[in-house]
Amino acid sequence: ICGGLPIGLKLVHLDLKGAPPKVSYLAELFPLLTHLGASGLLLEYEDMFPYEGKLQVLRRKDAYSPLEVKEILHLAKSNGLEVIPLLQTFGHMEFVLKHGVFSHLREVKAFPNALNPYKEESVELVREMIDQVMATHSGLTWIHIGGDEVYFLGEGEQSKPLLMQGTITIGRLFLSHMKAVANHVVTAHPGVRPIMWDDMLRNISEESLADSGISQLVEPMIWDYVPDLDVQSKVLLTEKYQKCGFSKLWFASAFKGATGASQSLTHIGHHLANHVQWLKVADSVHRETLQGIALTGWQRYDHFSVLCELLPVGLPCLAVCLQTLVHENLQISFFKVETCRADLVHMAGGPPRPPGTTWVLQFPDLSACGLLGETLDPTFLHSPLQSIFYNLTSVIAAVTGCFSAKPEETVKMSLGISKLAITTFQSEDFGNFPGSDLFDLVTHVTTCLKSSVNDLLEGNHYITGWFSPYHRKHKFVHPILVSNFEQEARGLLSKWELIIQKLQEALERIYYPDTAQEWLEEYVNPAFSRLKLFVQDLDEITARQ
Repeated sequence: ICGGLPIGLKLVHLDLKGAPPKVSYLAELFPLLTHLGASGLLLEYEDMFPYEGKLQVLRRKDAYSPLEVKEILHLAKSNGLEVIPLLQTFGHMEFVLKHGVFSHLREVKAFPNALNPYKEESVELVREMIDQVMATHSGLTWIHIGGDEVYFLGEGEQSKPLLMQGTITIGRLFLSHMKAVANHVVTAHPGVRPIMWDDMLRNISEESLADSGISQLVEPMIWDYVPDLDVQSKVLLTEKYQKCGFSKLWFASAFKGATGASQSLTHIGHHLANHVQWLKVADSVHRETLQGIALTGWQRYDHFSVLCELLPVGLPCLAVCLQTLVHENLQISFFKVETCRADLVHMAGGPPRPPGTTWVLQFPDLSACGLLGETLDPTFLHSPLQSIFYNLTSVIAAVTGCFSAKPEETVKMSLGISKLAITTFQSEDFGNFPGSDLFDLVTHVTTCLKSSVNDLLEGNHYITGWFSPYHRKHKFVHPILVSNFEQEARGLLSKWELIIQKLQEALERIYYPDTAQEWLEEYVNPAFSRLKLFVQDLDEITARQ
């Protein structure tokens, strides 16, 4: 059984480049995060930060004001949440490089994603961004300087010839820029430690990493969001980084925003499995090395993508994942438990284990994610091993995404729900947590709106036979047959008009109008407009007859 090492700080990532919540909602949210076990926030402001001077162009229309940022920081502090701001400083710079005044700093002229590292003005820009954020955030211990997914690096007019000549490598080019950024942090802001994403470091040799000196400046944050995370490869990666001189490491999981750019509902089982795998990795890392884990909650895949799951929709999953980390000592390693139980059965006088095999734990309801303590093999519960395995009544099973009894009860009480939907998108109970009404409405609209419209327009044979797109285009219909679908169509329209009105109100309580409008246009209007136009055509044609 894995006791596990303390996971350290548990940071909840707030991705503000899409659907930034109003401060009033954050005031409701932060106490819940603390109660669930969060110890900090990874705040990715992007265009929501109130940049000033020549950087003012970066601010979106409804960016937080300086007073609102101070209020957010005050709310975080009063709830015991450490704040770590996150700034992209190399890749994912679309919110900067899309503006004409900064477009000349692109690595590739046509693409606004990455800075040209050969231009001194690029570093000057990043320094100014960091300094403005630091001026607002007093007493910081860390700042995250991004550095992930620097696509098309080396494809620029200045860097490509040098790469072709063999004068430099993409790895050295990347390290040179990130070192310049990190050096500015540690020299201009003593006592603040830079964190950076690790993906661009993974394929750089140990020798190059060690020789670059970057390990003396930054703490890598190793990220992976898949449910079947390869534990052994991550352990090897942590060992590589430590050999290169990185004394501190971070992990990054995901509680939403990692299963599709246009995903609107969060699958808890996917993310739960990811966290359980990370706990296994943590079990192999020295206590002094692992600083903590960031539970990322991406709101857009990049500056130009659509919105994925809204924050209130992902809160039940966040609660499950946080409690999984809090109760890490209840995690179970199947290999170790199977081996351990087989050995203990042999010690207790049971049959010896055949060479090369392991005993399989008998949890009859495991596949159904039942509470394991209630479904253990009765013969086992009365065996000499009962006292040793008694604590397995609360256990997290990574393979099937099961959730243990103790954290599950905490989650249900905290969210005001009676049942968790771990393996499906739907839930019978939507709770009373901040934004639970929006969670309810989004779930209902996502699962029912499109299907109900399709059922009517494509499943009613009176419509497909007597009021097809051809009939609607040429404005005619058999009057007798209208009665076979008119009432159903009008009733369905009235029903969805009421629900969508409630949805818009719920959105606008938490978000700014632009976010509400964007979500409705992206996830509601395509299906709802079909229904609305259908009834409009019906009105127009029947009025003529």
